Amino acid sequence: MRRLALTFLVVLMASSIKPAAAERLVVSLSNHRVPVTSSFTGEDLVLFGTIEPDAGKTALRSAYDLVVTVTGPRHTLRTRRKERVLGIWVNVDSREFVRAPSYLSILSNRPVSDIAHQDVLRRLQIGLDNFLLPQRIGADIADTVRDDPFRVAFVRLETQHGLYRESSTAVTFLTPTVFRAAIPLPADVPTGNYAIDVKLFAGGAMVAGTNSALEVIKAGFEQYVAEAARDYGLFYGFVTALMALVIGWIGSVVFRRD
Repeated sequence: MRRLALTFLVVLMASSIKPAAAERLVVSLSNHRVPVTSSFTGEDLVLFGTIEPDAGKTALRSAYDLVVTVTGPRHTLRTRRKERVLGIWVNVDSREFVRAPSYLSILSNRPVSDIAHQDVLRRLQIGLDNFLLPQRIGADIADTVRDDPFRVAFVRLETQHGLYRESSTAVTFLTPTVFRAAIPLPADVPTGNYAIDVKLFAGGAMVAGTNSALEVIKAGFEQYVAEAARDYGLFYGFVTALMALVIGWIGSVVFRRD
């Protein structure tokens, strides 16, 4: 009985011990669904958030850093390398990036290299240089070194199209615990589901994190055409060919010289 009572006391004491309190993030997105129409020229979304103490904690730290990573639908993409052969530019080599994000933004309040140690950034995949972009190399699929020519070219091309970006001024602290992050979407942003990962740092260590999401969809006539092409492929092809014939015939009538 004494042993049973001692065991019960230990269990009771262990259950009364709470884990160390920490910060928690509360975020809200200005728009969780972005419709893409024929007049779509891009959109800037805003992520608002606050840093709140967890239960049992009365004080917050004096300084924080925040990193927001937005990833779009994943696709297999290919980068080709061209060389001049006999005066003609031809593709001589290519590399396939497996399940690479079609959109990738790393947004922070200051350069990520100043927020945490490189080992932490690499482990958490923070920054374009640290984000995993697996390549198919022969029969293997693996990430490569950061200065790999194909990886550098792939990131550069995606950055030029506005689909990859890293900004150290996109996150602004309105107060020590209230922040906003600007998420830019270019005009040719891919449709699909987007994941938003928010990480809070203090003193070089990650102290809290949360997630959100958004969806980019086709709307209006574009949505109808996309659904028709996907669900009624044969009918869509027939109508498209018929329209081409009719438009060609109308053009021949309008511009006939005799």
